[in-house]
Amino acid sequence: MAQCFVTIALDTPLNVCFDYRWIGESSNWPQVGQLALVPFGRREVVGLIVALSDTSDVPAEKIKDVLAVRSQLAPLSGEWLALARFAADYYQRPLGEVALPGLPKNLRLSTTVALDRALKKLAKDERVHDGSPGPMPQLNAAQQEAADAIGGASGFAPTLLYGVTGSGKTEVYLHACARVLAREEGAQILILVPEINLTPQLEGNIRARFPGLMLATLHSSLSEGERMLHWLAAHQGRARIVLGTRLAILASLPNLKLIVIDEEHDPSYKQQEGLRYSARDLAVWRAWQLGIPIVLGSATPSLESWHHAQSGRYRKLELRERAVKDAVLPRVKLLDMERDKPKDGLTSHLVAALKLRLERGEQSLLFLNRRGYAPVICCESCGWISNCTRCTSFMVLHKPEHRLRCHHCSLELRIPRSCPTCGNVDLQPLGRGTQRVEEGLQALFPEARILRIDADSTRKKGSAQAAFDIVHRGEIDILIGTQMVAKGHDFKQLTLVGILNPDTALFSQDYRASERLFAQLMQVAGRAGRAAQKEGGSVSEVLIQTRYVRHPLYDAVVAHDYDHFATALLEERKQAALPPYLYQALLRAEAPELATALEFLQLAKGCLIQDGVTLNDPIPMSMTRVHNVDRAQLLVESNSRPALQAFLREWLALLRALKSRIKWSLEVDPLDI
Repeated sequence: MAQCFVTIALDTPLNVCFDYRWIGESSNWPQVGQLALVPFGRREVVGLIVALSDTSDVPAEKIKDVLAVRSQLAPLSGEWLALARFAADYYQRPLGEVALPGLPKNLRLSTTVALDRALKKLAKDERVHDGSPGPMPQLNAAQQEAADAIGGASGFAPTLLYGVTGSGKTEVYLHACARVLAREEGAQILILVPEINLTPQLEGNIRARFPGLMLATLHSSLSEGERMLHWLAAHQGRARIVLGTRLAILASLPNLKLIVIDEEHDPSYKQQEGLRYSARDLAVWRAWQLGIPIVLGSATPSLESWHHAQSGRYRKLELRERAVKDAVLPRVKLLDMERDKPKDGLTSHLVAALKLRLERGEQSLLFLNRRGYAPVICCESCGWISNCTRCTSFMVLHKPEHRLRCHHCSLELRIPRSCPTCGNVDLQPLGRGTQRVEEGLQALFPEARILRIDADSTRKKGSAQAAFDIVHRGEIDILIGTQMVAKGHDFKQLTLVGILNPDTALFSQDYRASERLFAQLMQVAGRAGRAAQKEGGSVSEVLIQTRYVRHPLYDAVVAHDYDHFATALLEERKQAALPPYLYQALLRAEAPELATALEFLQLAKGCLIQDGVTLNDPIPMSMTRVHNVDRAQLLVESNSRPALQAFLREWLALLRALKSRIKWSLEVDPLDI
């Protein structure tokens, strides 16, 4: 019998890997990339083997034995391990905390029952997985040029596909995929979408186009058993196309040849808890690592990607016209709420437009990015408002459920019968959410078929897709929705979009607010007029209710002018020394009292000083208190990414050595400051 020492990464916050001993025949030694069951404290856990050695610096009496190796599963590749190491280094997290959560939970169980069952099920699948496409619709000239450029690219070739809404970017993706699958034997393709509710429509398109090909989907709404099967199909190379949300970027794909990032601008690609990674940025690095093409598609590209395209780092391909013949971009009009006073939240002009669509049997969409009935209830006698007792936030009125609910800590309370301060029984809702708009429309148009789609109405698994199917079948006259309906959906019969209450984003302290608002407005506007106009039908319209009709952002939306808007924003960012011309990291601290969190951050600020790196003063977060915990932040900035990374590595080592009881975390490239 022989022995070796195995270095294993475990899912712990400790920034170290652990050595274990393996005893057995040298011909059957473990391999780097395999999973192993090991003792850790009083538990048995599964870790990832990241190195083998004949020796260990750990004293022999302290080294424990490996209990078992998952030999029935092929090792994760060196390229996959390199991706995990890069993510861990760049985002300043332990390797195990990156690598292990990226695997299905069933792979990390102490027993192999679930793994053995899934492998057996895959082994019985003897279908011939042919990548030959079904009938391919003819592309217009711009689409064909883009598909040829993407599908014919070799080596690392980052491409920004900038196409107006309805320009047929999906068809470009599918044509490029077909070309890569035909050229590369056993090729795999990764397609990322920002949200779960966008996967069913694209999944249906892929299955229809490639009926003989195995498709795997990876997103958080899958059961653990489903996720295990799909992950294994990708890991074994059986799944030729993998479609998923941001977590799919960490999937094992041994023969990856093309990456597609749809709606690349979407902030949902940034993980906001735990490992705060950007799936879009990791995808670009993964494409560079493997030397393969990557395409980033959007009608409203992120300023980072637009900057890369303008500077020549990315190739830019453009789709300036809608793909469907005779389909044109909708006409955008601003409704001045100072002149046309809204009644029940709707101006007379918007009400008239809704009535016209109902008469013509066409669909309308009202977009309001605020769920619930009203943002707050108040007492007009004493000024009391429904604040959350655990957060610096309001309790939102959810009238159908007869509850007040905090959207930050999930606290729920009954609606008070009277004002808790003065006893006044006449409490009033203030502002409007989707539920209140729905109630008003039902009273205004009692004959209309009205549907609301938001996080409250689609809580059950599959309910969102069922709701969208109803809309696609034409069984709905007026759709009310939040950002869930704003992008990716192809509503053929929709000719009117009404946008309610967008003005609040104009005055946000977040420097990214205008970029996000413009993208949101352009995306939701793009739901209208995607089919050819019918004879006698309505001209597709987007009506924006606003009190600031002369704001330059709205001028750009009316003109569908992303180019000049993005160029102007980039110039503002450059003059203000903001990303993408500056690199940032954000240290957050949480404590029962705000002063304690600020004190820790002040101590952290004094730990290390480095030329070229600026540490700003600690400040409370804009949402200071959440779930009875106070939060503060410290922003670190540098005009050199390598300098910032070098500083963070040294700085975090000092912070860990403080052994403070304060809960703190670091985010590299923060989106919300």
